[in-house]
Amino acid sequence: MNLSEAEAGFDHPALKLDTLAEMFERSVDRNGDRPAQQYKGGIYERSIADESDDAPLEPAPDGEFATITYDRMAGVVRRLAAGFRDLGIADGDRVGIFADTRMEWAQSDFAVLAAGGVVTTVYKSSSPNQIQYLLDDPGAAGVVVENEALLERVLEVEDDLDLEFFVVFDELESEAYAAREDILTLADLYRRGDDRFDRDEYDDWLAARDVDDLASLIYTSGTTGKPKGVKLTHRNLRSNVNQIYRRYGPRPDKGEDDPSIDDETQVVSFLPLAHVFERTAGHFMLFAAGTCIAYAESPETLTEDLPAVQPNSTTSVPRVYEKLYDGIRERAAQDEAKADVFEWAVDVARRYQAADDPSEELEGEMESADQLVFEEIRQSMGGNVESLISGGGSLSPELCRLFHGMGLPIYEGYGMTEAAPVVATNPPSDPRIGTIGPVVHGLETKLDTSVVRDEDFDDEGAVGELLLKGPNVTEGYWNKPGATDRAFTEDVPGSEATGESEDESSGRWFRTGDIVHERPDGYLEFRERTKQLVVLSTGKNVAPGPIEDAFAAVEIVEQCLVVGDGEKFVGALIVPNVDALRNRAASEDVSLPDDVAALVEDEWVLEQVEAAIATVNEDFESYETIKEFRLVPDGFTEENDLMTPTMKEKRSKIEERYDHLVAAIYAEDEIETTSD
Repeated sequence: MNLSEAEAGFDHPALKLDTLAEMFERSVDRNGDRPAQQYKGGIYERSIADESDDAPLEPAPDGEFATITYDRMAGVVRRLAAGFRDLGIADGDRVGIFADTRMEWAQSDFAVLAAGGVVTTVYKSSSPNQIQYLLDDPGAAGVVVENEALLERVLEVEDDLDLEFFVVFDELESEAYAAREDILTLADLYRRGDDRFDRDEYDDWLAARDVDDLASLIYTSGTTGKPKGVKLTHRNLRSNVNQIYRRYGPRPDKGEDDPSIDDETQVVSFLPLAHVFERTAGHFMLFAAGTCIAYAESPETLTEDLPAVQPNSTTSVPRVYEKLYDGIRERAAQDEAKADVFEWAVDVARRYQAADDPSEELEGEMESADQLVFEEIRQSMGGNVESLISGGGSLSPELCRLFHGMGLPIYEGYGMTEAAPVVATNPPSDPRIGTIGPVVHGLETKLDTSVVRDEDFDDEGAVGELLLKGPNVTEGYWNKPGATDRAFTEDVPGSEATGESEDESSGRWFRTGDIVHERPDGYLEFRERTKQLVVLSTGKNVAPGPIEDAFAAVEIVEQCLVVGDGEKFVGALIVPNVDALRNRAASEDVSLPDDVAALVEDEWVLEQVEAAIATVNEDFESYETIKEFRLVPDGFTEENDLMTPTMKEKRSKIEERYDHLVAAIYAEDEIETTSD
């Protein structure tokens, strides 16, 4: 039985086509006394969990995690839903959620959906102007915010919005806010709902909603231009939940050692729930499965939260895995002997992963490396991690191999908001590093091969822009009929369609804008965004992603951005890893400037980076190699507006901000280039 047949034949109570609120209630029926959520104490002034006698939940001890069952979570969700109805929310009304990922976000999400509403999301980093757009464009009736600081940001643009209420997760300190009738804490909303809650009425609200009703508007974070509101119905999101669960659920054909997501799984959540990747794969799918979700304080506190929670799995983006690996290596580098052992173990893991049939000697080395180094790393992450899911960006194959070698397998996938979001992902039974896995069950795909030149991609199989058709694919963008029409096509010449769509309602194909390689084995390899291909003046097309990803495992490089569109050769803007450079310099008795601006011009530093680039270049065609570079003193971050909330680099903004460095790269024409 192949993977497609196994997934198609898999039957499980979590696999239904119902609304998301009904999905949650069915899971509660099956898992009522099982743990559902874990929340950390001492980090928020939670209104819903305090010392008062009438608080819905008990506070967690400072720095520790408290647990609630599915039954208790459902009690909160149902009363919050009744509270939203009492505030006037009716079927189809939009409600914004503007908060960090935490227990209350999940409860509020299901509550709005149960009340018949539509959830529209706002990233926590959004400015007042962005907030105004993200709440005005969908015509939000109300907004749920995390605390007074975020409430103040919304109130700055209150006069430009038609908001009827503001719900705040945390306690209110301002007497002025507390005095306003349209501002409530989440606990106030709970009590209001408790007063009017009737189970029969609640069930009627759920029954009134249809799977083809709008469930959520997810605004693409976008690296350029205004965000577009992607319309996702209950069918879209619920179908993707089923597609993911068919791949990662407890299928009977799986091997004994293949990890599964089920009602025994413990997960830690920290990615923004405003991002559809976490919302579907790290929230809806997990609650459908009966999983327990612990909410980390933040990505920065994972080193303390992972041992406390001891998760089996988590979802994340490549940037977090890169920083996690950097942290592991930096801790090892603090002791010279330990650093040498770590680098030896990493080399062993590389060779072991590359070997089709490891020798007895290599098997012994790998066992020693595991005992001396990797076991300690796994214990630092709680000791129970079976799988790590990566999406939301391209993962370095080298980094993926290292994690597999450490006994922390990363299963890379691919998706986009318009597909709710998962399109393809590696199966635990047969992961193939460097690929994004086979397409999920029930999704039809096709490649538009006309967008690339055959000579630029000399691969066995087909290369082209990926087109999608299926039940998880959006019907379009909110209030943007023109953008919707441009995103779809009736048909295009190219490869034969593969897969079988479970959606018979539309003959249109969604254009992803992504170039992929469909291998003969059915696995996909991500190449590049069509808009981000670097087209050299020689006519050669260069995909920046694989080149940039290759630096993820380079100790002294923090970030890399490939440039060169319209130029003769490939260049790069590189953010150095200052700590790693200082550690290396100290070991070689080299003195470096204290000032980072001076450090990026230091001759020794430039030589180190140049050597690292030369090593990376060995794995690429001549026309793809970096010929010139400039070091950037500041990293690309969300705070300096050079990275999206989903940790993707804003290419055009980076090139604009550092246009003088890009100009310097191409100031001289003496660089030797080749067209081969």
